[in-house]
Amino acid sequence: MIRLTRWLKPPQVRIELVARQPAEIPEGVSPERHAWSVKEAVLRELAGLLETSGRIAKPARLLTDLVNREKKASTAVGEGIAIPHVRTRQARGFAICFARSTPGVEFDAPDGAPVHFFFAAVAPPHDDKLYLEVYKSIGEFMRREGTREALFAAKTEHELIRVIGDLGK
Repeated sequence: MIRLTRWLKPPQVRIELVARQPAEIPEGVSPERHAWSVKEAVLRELAGLLETSGRIAKPARLLTDLVNREKKASTAVGEGIAIPHVRTRQARGFAICFARSTPGVEFDAPDGAPVHFFFAAVAPPHDDKLYLEVYKSIGEFMRREGTREALFAAKTEHELIRVIGDLGK
């Protein structure tokens, strides 16, 4: 399994997403449009975290690429996890970020559950091997017993990175 902490530094970690699931859908907004506005807010935050890696050419275009990828099929995998990912010309190299949402966000997961943990990954169009290995490693890491509890218990970016490093061995 790949060590995810190789690419994950404190500026690329968010203890708590700013984007929230509003208690009610605003009047005059369709449920579908409302769901997309929440998704776009989450993806905007994740794109900002990815930008801190120094490997993003044009952040606004990266956001567009992430949104377009999400429109093809949800990147939520179920059990409170989403892995927004895209191969894009906006990535100068592989980059990853992590964000947590304690209350959870509706993200069109196959099991209908809210998403609490977001790993976002981007790579240049030619970088298939590493990109796929990291995707697989995230899945393996999140299936390990105690992972979710440890990620919820972490209080700082450094603690989250330590948890990801310790459990990802």
